[in-house]
Amino acid sequence: MSKVAVYRKEHFNAAHRLHNPALSAEENARVFGKCNSPNYHGHNYELSVKVTGEMDPVTGFVIDTKTLSKLILTEVVERFDHRNLNLDTKEFKDLNPTAENIAIVIYNLLRAKIDAKHDLKITLYETERNFVEYPA
Repeated sequence: MSKVAVYRKEHFNAAHRLHNPALSAEENARVFGKCNSPNYHGHNYELSVKVTGEMDPVTGFVIDTKTLSKLILTEVVERFDHRNLNLDTKEFKDLNPTAENIAIVIYNLLRAKIDAKHDLKITLYETERNFVEYPA
């Protein structure tokens, strides 16, 4: 049977501050620039979730898109939308919320809920021009 990729796009808005407590204030400012503002800043994140696998011969689905949509809503959007990632989420309490780390966290949240027979890829747009993919 052929493999097919199914995509679901969602979005969420969140604030964050890029900061490493192991660095001095000057080093944080140099490394992270405006993204190190002590007052935080926000993004309108665009999320693309790709699930790849063989189609079920009975349903014709790789994964039911309604199921995938609900999973992303409960595991990602409800958890991160309109939150300060540094202050309001356990996932980033001790993890710098870079786009790379956010994508890995989302991947791990969804990977735990999606059948291992399916491949999973996360693409997270922080801006129209800046995005990350995990796994690469």
